[in-house]
Amino acid sequence: MEKRKNKPKRKGLKITLSILIVLLLALGGYGIYLYTQLNQTVSSMYNPLESDKEKRQEIENRLQAKDTINVLLLGVDAREGDRGRSDTIIFASLNPNTNEMLMFSIPRDTRVEIPGRGQDKINHAYAFGGADLAVQTVEEFLDTTIHFYSDVNMDGLQDGVDALGGVTVNNNMSFDQGGYTFSEGELHLSGSEALEYSRMRSSDPRGDLGRNDRQQQIIDAMVQEAMSFDSFTKIDSVLEAAGDNVQTNMQMNEMRQMFMNYRGTREETVREEISGSGDRIGGIWYYIVSEQERNRIQNVINEHMDAK
Repeated sequence: MEKRKNKPKRKGLKITLSILIVLLLALGGYGIYLYTQLNQTVSSMYNPLESDKEKRQEIENRLQAKDTINVLLLGVDAREGDRGRSDTIIFASLNPNTNEMLMFSIPRDTRVEIPGRGQDKINHAYAFGGADLAVQTVEEFLDTTIHFYSDVNMDGLQDGVDALGGVTVNNNMSFDQGGYTFSEGELHLSGSEALEYSRMRSSDPRGDLGRNDRQQQIIDAMVQEAMSFDSFTKIDSVLEAAGDNVQTNMQMNEMRQMFMNYRGTREETVREEISGSGDRIGGIWYYIVSEQERNRIQNVINEHMDAK
């Protein structure tokens, strides 16, 4: 009697173990596949800067010591036969010691000194010299080091959102843009809707500043969606969208270190805004940032980077 009772248990245990082994093998195989796919995607995205030669040792030391890392995100509307301009310029500083990410946008019309070009709008730096000159210009404007950059074709934002199955944002004002009507409140946006949502500025009383907020909303929503369990089922389309539309100077091992040691910084985002005023100089409209405001932002960055 006792033996007969134990047989079903053993059989059930064998079935359970068999299922677990199959699942582990499947997950392991898919993990290898994902790693291979990710490695190929990162290789296609990799585009180092001239200045990386001087920064490489510093970057390696900072990653090893888990010090604050600064990243510049450039959203570019590239056209055929034209390099385009970086109409989206977002600075993010990740401090793993405080688990905080400092984030703010630099308005595209901000009047700055572009190395070798004189005073001009900051988004023209990309048109003149690509990501190299854009990064150099932002470094001089903020008096800090940009360790990594990511250059995203704005069409890539659309592809990326679609690959994730859309994103959810909270809209604080209703408006029409690009043939879409965006109501106030929570919205689930497709890729094309997200692109138009992030581009609107003419109907916003805050102009570029309001537009910057919406761009950051979309990026935050994409990060949250990408970190969700459901997004693993969409990994192939996400990698395809990234490979086709993104360039960065971050290598595979650096991405791995950033994921392992800096992912906690998304727990709290500290948002800043660069204050300024509009003015026409030589018939061209600029966003003018005073030296006092520039110093304030530089101090905010330094305090964030040094915080323990």
